[in-house]
Amino acid sequence: MSRTRVYAAADAELLRALADDRPITPERVTAASQDEEDEYDALLTAAEQGPVVVCAELDDEDGQIVLRDVQSFHVDADASGDLAWYAPQELAQVIALLAAR
Repeated sequence: MSRTRVYAAADAELLRALADDRPITPERVTAASQDEEDEYDALLTAAEQGPVVVCAELDDEDGQIVLRDVQSFHVDADASGDLAWYAPQELAQVIALLAAR
């Protein structure tokens, strides 16, 4: 079965839910295709909707997101406008970044 990559904006509350192993159902953006440029456009669109973008691969693009589905987190960590990449294992660090703002 093919999985769908989704990009979803998240705030600290949603990230804490993931950290507590609770599913989240944020608004999500899917790329028009698997082309790298379309994926990047989807990432940027999601970034306009919240401070952190959760990149996840789901069996059902409308399904809930749980931490095991997360591929990465993307956040403007230094207010430069550039999105930094964080691994799922760095979720606590991403939450701490948001708290420091």
